[in-house]
Amino acid sequence: MPRCEYARMFPGLRSKITPVRLVVLVCAAQVCVQVGAYVWPALLPGMILRWSLSNSEAGWITGVFYAAYTAAVPILVTLTDRVDAKRVYLAGVALTVMAHLSFALLADGFWSAVAARALAGVGWAGTYMTGLKLLADRVEGRLLARAVAGHAAGIGIAGAFSFVIADLVQGAAGWQGAFAVGGGFAACAWIVVALFAPARQAAPHAAGPSHRLFDFRPVFRNRSAMAYALAYCFHTWEMNALRGWGVAFLAFVAVSTGDAHPWIAPTVVVTAMGLIGTGASIFGNEMSIRFGRMRLVRVAIAGSVLVGAVIGFLGPSSYTLAAALVLAYGFVIWLDSSSLTAGTAGSADPARRGATLAVHSMLGYGGGFVGPLAVGWTLDLAGGMSRVGWGAAYLTIAVLVLISLVVFTAMKPRDIEGDRGRP
Repeated sequence: MPRCEYARMFPGLRSKITPVRLVVLVCAAQVCVQVGAYVWPALLPGMILRWSLSNSEAGWITGVFYAAYTAAVPILVTLTDRVDAKRVYLAGVALTVMAHLSFALLADGFWSAVAARALAGVGWAGTYMTGLKLLADRVEGRLLARAVAGHAAGIGIAGAFSFVIADLVQGAAGWQGAFAVGGGFAACAWIVVALFAPARQAAPHAAGPSHRLFDFRPVFRNRSAMAYALAYCFHTWEMNALRGWGVAFLAFVAVSTGDAHPWIAPTVVVTAMGLIGTGASIFGNEMSIRFGRMRLVRVAIAGSVLVGAVIGFLGPSSYTLAAALVLAYGFVIWLDSSSLTAGTAGSADPARRGATLAVHSMLGYGGGFVGPLAVGWTLDLAGGMSRVGWGAAYLTIAVLVLISLVVFTAMKPRDIEGDRGRP
């Protein structure tokens, strides 16, 4: 049935979508897109054995998603300063569908898996921040901060459940079925946004060289936005290192401690980590509004440094302890997630919000690419998975994040509109 026929079936629907309803719509679509996002990390231990991968190769397959995202996001998100973000969003979701189905049907080893994961990264570049741009163009102040938190919550919840969904579907339909289900959910997201999200042209922009589309120099001169963006780079580095290798770390602890059938499966622990992290992100954003964004970010970074420094060394002592540390690490890592993105969006020049979010996302996912890869390299350099190897991998991340705390504090970013008494 043509789209115009659907429009006649729902007369006036698009014109009646309020900012709050739009937030719900976009968040629901992001949930569907994200369901297949972590199928690969969830199945990582079995795929390493199935394809005889080294830890470095597994890290490349995990990390190339973020590398492709980093390369594509400056173009795709910046375009939303001139064209309707909905069009870019739909293109990104379509690529995500193709990527998951390609992995299910064609992947049979390292190189084909790298290609499919790279395509998924480009798709996510056209989906994540462009969805946020749909919201940022329509809401301001505290509603913007809460819209960012709600957007991140939808992504976090779906991403968390993707681990369990992948595990369950693999048991019933094999690993190919798990990727196919992810593609099916993403197709649902495309339909929802195509039919119901209102079209909107990008905000008018001033003419002249100072407003050239891909001129990022004014963005880099925005000290407050760049402080949040640089912190987000290291935040995503550690987040993806934990999320990408969390199942493998817990599986190693289970085997090394002789607990072949732990009381709670690694995929369930990582799912719980994602759910706890999503709640922490929302909670942290509210605390940013109440007590100040810079203060909350500093507390969150300090907490992640402390847990990251010990998780690899202490975790292998006991599966229960390792699971508890993974959950605690997830909480402190995610605590400032929404706060950082909202800080960048709120600090941006409205005429350059798309470009600013593009830089923010490029830096973040650049870190997200290196994080999982660095863990794989460290493990191989240490001779394989061991207490020393895991300890060194996470300690290295903790040191880098500590450096980011020093840089963030020195740059003195400002709180955004609606924070701690700001109008």
